[in-house]
Amino acid sequence: MAKKEKGKSEWFDWAKALLFAFGLAFIVRMFFFAPIVVDGPSMLPTLHDGDQMIVNKFSYRIHEPERFDIIVFHASAQKDFIKRVIGVPGEHVEVVDNVLYIDGEAVEEPFLEEKNGLYQTAVNDFSLETLPGGYEEIPEGHVLVLGDNRSNSTDSRMLGLISMDQIVGKTSLIYWPFNRLQILGE
Repeated sequence: MAKKEKGKSEWFDWAKALLFAFGLAFIVRMFFFAPIVVDGPSMLPTLHDGDQMIVNKFSYRIHEPERFDIIVFHASAQKDFIKRVIGVPGEHVEVVDNVLYIDGEAVEEPFLEEKNGLYQTAVNDFSLETLPGGYEEIPEGHVLVLGDNRSNSTDSRMLGLISMDQIVGKTSLIYWPFNRLQILGE
């Protein structure tokens, strides 16, 4: 009998350990980190279709998004998008002849320099007033996002400003494919 009770106790200990591990994994995935796969060409050349990344869901509980952060947000109930934060609250944003202007000052976008026009085939001029919502400046609790591949990206130019409530988190770690392993923008 003692051997049978010891076996039950051992199974119970294993079951508790597995339940704890699954619970911990669930909490980490739900509130701190989650994987995401890049779908499409909108962030080329920075991110490639099929890149697998980690989303930090905790980062924006501590601080607000900053210009050029790469974020994941809920574009719809079924689809999350990955884009780059270009404008933050209180700013006026416009692009003229593919030059970004924040509050009237030209801002360099170093992540676009390696493109050499490859992904920038069309001039995508816009100003904040011409976007959905017609704002004169980005209101509190919102950001303006653009894809790095401006000529092939569904972003704030079509979707409008992104509410902080829509943001899942910040992403900067590509972990797969292994030959693309890197931390972006750090």
